[in-house]
Order: sequence, then C-alpha cells, then structure tokens
Amino acid sequence: MATMANTVQISENGAVTLPSFEVLGVRMHPVQIPDILRIMDHWIQERKGVRVVCQTGMHGSSEAIHNLKYRAMLNDADLNNMDGMSMKVLARIHGFEFAKNRASGPEVMSEMLKTGAKYRHFFYGNRCSEELAEICRKRWGTQVVGVDPVPDWPLPESEKQKLVERIESVKPDIVWVGLGTMRQEPWMNEFRHRLTVPIVIGVGAAFDFHVGKLQRAPMWMQQSGLEWFFRLVHEPRRLWRRYLVNGPMFVWNVGLELAGLKKFSTT
Repeated sequence: MATMANTVQISENGAVTLPSFEVLGVRMHPVQIPDILRIMDHWIQERKGVRVVCQTGMHGSSEAIHNLKYRAMLNDADLNNMDGMSMKVLARIHGFEFAKNRASGPEVMSEMLKTGAKYRHFFYGNRCSEELAEICRKRWGTQVVGVDPVPDWPLPESEKQKLVERIESVKPDIVWVGLGTMRQEPWMNEFRHRLTVPIVIGVGAAFDFHVGKLQRAPMWMQQSGLEWFFRLVHEPRRLWRRYLVNGPMFVWNVGLELAGLKKFSTT
C-alpha cells in the first residue's frame, strides 16, 4: 500500500481536513498530538459550534460492531483519535507512515493542561475532578473554571438543564468528560446540541491516571503494546471482559476486514 502523507490542513475559511481510515465501521483519524493541539486551538479560536473529540481504541471499536447507535456517535465526532497501540498499528497498515505514535486520552489531556492559563477548562463526570483541578492549578497554572464530579448518568431533564447552566456560566473553552467509554460518547452527542462550548472531549480514566488513582504501565510496556496486560493485572474484575472477550473478537474481525472477507459499514 502506498505511503500516505500527513494531510491535516486548515483552510483560510477555517475548514479542517483530516486523514482517516476505517476500523470495523468506525472512522479513525491518525493524527499526532502536535496536530491535535493545533486543531483544538483552531476550534477554540474559531468558536463556530461545539466540536466533539473522541478517544477510540480496541474497546470502543469492538462495542461499535453490534451497537449501531454507538457506532454512529463515533462517526459523528469531529475528531476521533487513536487511543491505543492497535489503532496506531492499523494506521500504519493503511499507509499512514507518519502515525508513529498513538494519541491516548491521558497524553492529549496533559498536553492541553500544560498550556497553563491559555485555555479555560471544565472537568465533568469523574470523582477525581476536584483533586485534578487543584493539581493542575498548582503545577501549571491551568485555568480550571469549573468542576462537576458527579458521574451519575443518565440525568433527568431538570438536572441536564442545571448542568448546562453551570457550564455556560463559566464560559469554558473545553469540557473534559470522564464518564468512560460507552457513557461519555452519548453525553457528548447530546450535549453538543445544548452547549456553546467550542470543544467537548471524552477521556475516561485519564482523570484517574493524572491524580495517581490508577497507575500507568511502564513506558516500555506502553510502547510495546502491553499496556492492556498491565491494566488487566491491576483491574481484573473491571477489565477482564474488555481484554479477554472483546480483545480476541477485535483481532478476529479486523483480520476478516483486512483480508476482504467481511465489511463493516460506517452507517
């Protein structure tokens, strides 16, 4: 397969052109973190509607095989980052040789938070939100303008309206959503039509990693594709199905897809 160049472009009229490939019917964007930061900064400065950013790896794409509504939510995202070594490998197989690194939620989040007072941040849906806000203020001078750590979902309509009012009142540039895969995507899909915030992005357990509640795998395990094993050993009760059931299913279906024996539609 021919090598493809990095085609991330921002035109004079503000349109963003992204490279993409499909995995099990999910449209992925093999964009590296420097370009992710550039795109998000552009959307914040532009302030034209609410942009949804998803972090999708093996787990999300596996769930999307049978959950067509969830698949549609992922494909409706303005940016769908490669959150996992498997996605980076598939990007390379599809010819995107510039995709040398994945773009995991914790890494995207930390790079944005390190910009200090440049942006206004709101943390939603993770019990570590308040602790993380304090850490970021002390470490980088990050502007965290609001937190809502209650991860209850779904919310009654009256609570949804109150939440919208709380977020809008502090005028954030980014809302970080920590509800976890399969919960945060429906939240973002709904609230993009209720808010005027430039960006909502789902990062799941990134909150827990940044406050030290969850331990990240050593760098050599991350770079060799073994982070899943590290997480499984540390959280077997919560993650066994994701890695021991969904993982083999993902590999099997991707193999069929790459061999041309099965096709997964994006619609």
